[in-house]
Formats: sequence, structure tokens, C-alpha cells
Amino acid sequence: MTSARTPLGTSGLQVFPLALGGNVFGWTADEEQSFAVLDAYVAAGGNFIDTADAYSAWVEGNHGGESETVIGKWLASRSNRSDIVVATKAGAHPDFRGLSAATIKGAAEASLRRLGTDHIDLYYTHFDDENVPVEEIITALDQLVKDGKVRHIAASNISPERLAASLAFSEREGLARYVALQPHYNLVSRSTYEGALQDTAAAAGLAAVPYYALASGFLTGKYRPGTTVESARSTKAGGHLESEQGRKVLAALDQVAGERNAELATVALAWLAAQPTVAAPIASARTVEQLPALVAVADLRLTGRELALLTEASA
Repeated sequence: MTSARTPLGTSGLQVFPLALGGNVFGWTADEEQSFAVLDAYVAAGGNFIDTADAYSAWVEGNHGGESETVIGKWLASRSNRSDIVVATKAGAHPDFRGLSAATIKGAAEASLRRLGTDHIDLYYTHFDDENVPVEEIITALDQLVKDGKVRHIAASNISPERLAASLAFSEREGLARYVALQPHYNLVSRSTYEGALQDTAAAAGLAAVPYYALASGFLTGKYRPGTTVESARSTKAGGHLESEQGRKVLAALDQVAGERNAELATVALAWLAAQPTVAAPIASARTVEQLPALVAVADLRLTGRELALLTEASA
């Protein structure tokens, strides 16, 4: 157990080096399971929970907001709101699609209600909406900050050009500025972040909080040739076995995990955590049993040789 904390860019927030993904809450984890996972995460020193208003609208019978509702009930029942950094996102809920000023305002109010809180610590635009000028998006987000409803703003799924334009507008007008970026990034998906997007984030001092950090479970090592995995995400994850890169990465993970007596997931997260700009990878746990391998990233520092081995395998 560790109380490790890492600064989240220029925000002044100090977060646990693993963000707990809330996408499973109210989907593959019911309320009781979700509470158990959240309790275990906090007991391990965790304080950074990531969700979105759209989780889990893709499930038949769900409408979106299920994850926020579960987290809100948990925060209320544990009376620990001030100890937790809550991150959520706007732009993809069925009732609040896109990033017009009115949509952002409505989405934020709905998220605050479900979370049962008066403020969101880190508020992301979930998917950029290129039909809306960055000036309108930033001005709407800035208003939420001025109103005390949001502490810090961030972006996910955005092009380097739109990110740079957003940052420039914030600077020019003295408005709230993105402090973090949530990119798709992991050992088998490097081009989705490395390059112009990472360079833009680095130049602006943004913290990266990568999603799909374990490639939908592939980097846990449970997908092997000839194995069948019962999981809602198995098709996507299993696909990596077909690629030479996927097989090389597994072999390198096996080697480092064996040498360090660590779980493959921990090693994959430790590689990610060591990359430039990355503050805290996001990973989700459906059960308490899945959690130790994730939170162990706080205590695993890979050597230069181990990092190089993994970087080369994933090239």
C-alpha cells in the first residue's frame, strides 16, 4: 500500500499514479461490486476516479449516466468527496451530444446531479466537436470554472491542431486552460499519441491520462494463442494476437514480469507511466481481485533496460 501522488500537469492537483476507470460501473459491475472495487482502490491509496456522462449508454436498457450515478451514491455513502479527484466528460451523452455552449452547460449540470456534488475536479471534452469553434468551447468551459462548478478543464480525442488552437485562445483571452489530455495510448497503440499530439501536450505542460492503457485487457496477458476469454471486450483485445507487434510485446512483457516477479498488467502500466507527459494511466477493474495488479504500478519503477526492451518490442 502506498500513498504515492503525482502532480497533474499545472493544475496543482496531486493524484494517485493510476486513475480508476469508471466505465464498468453500472455495466459489467453492479452497484455492490462497484462499491467494493472503489473501496479497495481507496484502501490501496487511490484518489483519482475517471468516468463520463455517456457511461454506459451503449448497453441495452441504459441511457448514459449509470457510472456517474454509482460513483455519486458511493461518494455520499462514504462521505469522502473531499479526498477524491473526480474526473468526468461531456459531449457523448445521448441527451447532450456535441460541444455547443448550451450542451456543455446542460451536460455539466446533469453530471453534477448524478455525482451528487457541487463541483467536478477535472472536466473533459470527451470527443472534440469540430463543428463548434474552439472559442465557444473554451468560453463555455471557462464559465463553469468561474461558477465554481468545475475546478480544471481537459480534453480527450482531439487533434493536435485543435488542441493548440484551444490553448492559444485560453492564453490570449486569459480564460481557463486545459491542464490534461486523455489520449488513446498503450504498448500496442503508440501512434495514437506519440508525435504531434504528445509534442503539443509536452510544450504546454499538459498531463496525459491515457485510456485503453491495457488495450482492452490484451496487455494483462490473459489472451494467448488457443485460449478463449469470456469478456465483453474479448474480440477487440484478442485481435492483437494476430499482429507480430502484439506477440512481440507479450513476449517482452513476459520477460520483464518474470524478472521483476510482477503481473504483466503492472509492467504494461509501468511502461506507460514512464513515458513523457504521462501522469496516470487509466485502468478499470470489474472485481476486487483485478485491482492489485493495477494499483501496483505505484510501486514499480522499470529500469532503462526494461523500458528499452518494451519500447523496441512495441515499435
